[in-house]
Amino acid sequence: MLSAVAEHRPDCLMGVSTMLIAVLDHPDLQHVDVGCIDLVLSGGAHVPAELAQRVEKAFGCRISTIYGQTELSPTITQTDPADPDPERLSTVGRPLDSLDVAVLDPVAGTVVPTGEQGEVCARGYQVMAGYYDRPDLTAATVDQDGWLHTGDLGTMDDRGYVRLTGRLKDMVIRGGENIFPVEIEEVLLGHPDVADAVVVGIPDPLWGERVAAVLRLRPSGGPLSAQLLRAHVRQHLAPAKTPTDWFVAEQFPLTGSGKIQKFRVLQAIRDGAYDVLS
Repeated sequence: MLSAVAEHRPDCLMGVSTMLIAVLDHPDLQHVDVGCIDLVLSGGAHVPAELAQRVEKAFGCRISTIYGQTELSPTITQTDPADPDPERLSTVGRPLDSLDVAVLDPVAGTVVPTGEQGEVCARGYQVMAGYYDRPDLTAATVDQDGWLHTGDLGTMDDRGYVRLTGRLKDMVIRGGENIFPVEIEEVLLGHPDVADAVVVGIPDPLWGERVAAVLRLRPSGGPLSAQLLRAHVRQHLAPAKTPTDWFVAEQFPLTGSGKIQKFRVLQAIRDGAYDVLS
């Protein structure tokens, strides 16, 4: 990608978080003139505020984050490069024109109050006609009122900015408490020695599940221990949200589009494929 920037001088750079992290951490970045880039566009996976800030600093331009799904053709919200810092860096923007976006109670199906967490749903011309030959899956995804249920958890403020807080299926249930990995991952990415982080729930005979973190560390980082990382997380989050199990990976299993496959990360933990960080 850096070679392509040097040769073709694009004014827009696009990539999911994993791709952008790889570019930011590449030793050749400092030797490539990236002044041609006016905008960085990202989406397809969570874009933490810390990563957005690193992108803007490295490329000297604004970032725009998009959010959506293939079933929604595919974008439903987007940040404007002119948005103020908190909204541009920590939200997925506001709904696109001619599209309804709501945050619904996952059980009752009603709109939750402004600022409260629920499932992000969309309705409008962009919603898919259905899954091919699977009316059962279609009915489970698009309700009778036309709302497509994304499976993503989030909030919406009174100006329409949407913040993603997790995935219904990714939720870790520890001792009856619902914990959303994305919140912990964002805190871990704020540590200067952490290049990337994945948080999952692993079985526990007492708590049901406990929180585990798998990290990719920066080559230039200093010595790091589980104790130091716990202290870092505790500065921002409650004890129940602090990982108890820590692992280090050279790389994460990715889809063809660069998204991390959490189910394979969990399987690698079970198989003992990662080094334990003590």
